[in-house]
Amino acid sequence: MFNFEKRFAEISQQSVLCIGDLMLDAFVYGDVTRISPEAPTPVIRVGHEEIVVGGAGNVARNIASLGSDALFVAVVGDDMQGQDLQQALTSKGTGISAKLVVDKMRPTTRKLRFVSEHFSTHLLRADWEVTTPVEAKTEAALIKHALALLPRAGAVVLSDYAKGVLTPKLIRAVIDEANKLGKAVVVDPKGIDYSIYRGATIITPNRKELAEAAHLPVGSLEEAAAAAKALMKQVGSKAVLVTLSEEGMLLCVRGQDPVHVPAYSVRVKDVSGAGDTVAAVLAVMLSAGADFESAVRAANAAASVVVGKSGTATVGPAELRARILPSATLASEEKIVEDWDDIDVHLAEWRAEDLRIGFTNGVFDLLHPGHIKVLAQSRAACDRLVVGLNSDASVKRLKGPKRPIQSERARAEVLAGLEAVDLVIIFTEDTPLELIKRVKPTVLVKGGDYKPDQVVGRELVEKLGGKVVLVDLVQGYSTTRIVEKSRAQKRR
Repeated sequence: MFNFEKRFAEISQQSVLCIGDLMLDAFVYGDVTRISPEAPTPVIRVGHEEIVVGGAGNVARNIASLGSDALFVAVVGDDMQGQDLQQALTSKGTGISAKLVVDKMRPTTRKLRFVSEHFSTHLLRADWEVTTPVEAKTEAALIKHALALLPRAGAVVLSDYAKGVLTPKLIRAVIDEANKLGKAVVVDPKGIDYSIYRGATIITPNRKELAEAAHLPVGSLEEAAAAAKALMKQVGSKAVLVTLSEEGMLLCVRGQDPVHVPAYSVRVKDVSGAGDTVAAVLAVMLSAGADFESAVRAANAAASVVVGKSGTATVGPAELRARILPSATLASEEKIVEDWDDIDVHLAEWRAEDLRIGFTNGVFDLLHPGHIKVLAQSRAACDRLVVGLNSDASVKRLKGPKRPIQSERARAEVLAGLEAVDLVIIFTEDTPLELIKRVKPTVLVKGGDYKPDQVVGRELVEKLGGKVVLVDLVQGYSTTRIVEKSRAQKRR
């Protein structure tokens, strides 16, 4: 089960090595209000400009912004943009130790984006780049720096933008040495031949990249999982993480069932650099000793933070913690709603803020890790989570005369004490359908042991434009089994 607090305390003690294609990201923001009289093209009235370190450099920035030490190896050209990047990366206080190889035979990679500030829409991008592999002298220098820094790192990121820095020889040297030293290697890949990444710990293609590399369909989660497993076997990695945009992420670990991590419900402003953030957080968490699923859940949360920012952004530790463990919106005693007429007040406030309201329900008699995970994932799929709680009478009809173990008030108070829960509403019916009609949630969440057509309220929610999210369950936890085991022990 995900325990962020434990790993959070260790993040500042980590060092992560990043090697890859460095670039200068420039953004020109403005408004488009007319079409040029010279040609049928929009005219952007420039408001302001922003220049940031991008590409693999943004991975290093994200590692540092989390509080870890970023060790960085890359190439720049012998030009003004290269000088700007060197200054930005080597300045005091960046948290980045950079070894930049100057290659006089190629320009510094630069991307210039024109963005409509009002609509947060990219209008045009201009690229300055050479994508042929770096020459042998530059390659040798990169390998030398990378292998010298590797012993200091707890994990490695290979950030491949296919700009020529990560040659097969460099990739092989780094992965082989990292494996000898027991360091995790995270690869953000490019291209269709993933054999060059053989032996990496985890590879992070998006859906399109996975389809091209595995030569398999990836339209559904089941197809994506099959393709990820095929790719994992092909490259000999321990895991493959497929990023699925608004659908979240799909983690496939060798010998384990696939895990789907739903995306957080956020307003997307700019996706530039989100993949960099995912790779950085994965590496930092793995360096800190987290398992794959914990690292992926942290990366998913981090990505949801940066896509809500403009430009190539980073995430800080406080932002990450707030997203994973959202602060309660109400005091515990205020979360329990006994009069359904009071529901509308809270819902109206949240809808006025354009927040996505989620709903899940259950008995929650003896709270166990399975419950906690479902509630945490439910909260991750929305902005405010309403929990429908079966009344005592309802539980007796469903579970038998000896249940519930705890009264409805006690169960409600326990739920209200959780950060993931924003509102607890007790219902007396056998199903929560009437309550769902009242709440009209945007997101309806149930455990993965249900099929979509078995979820009560699905048709209503989908008719209103909402969606049903099925979250993974923790195997081995059941209130019924806990109660039966306890009673059996008492009889002995």
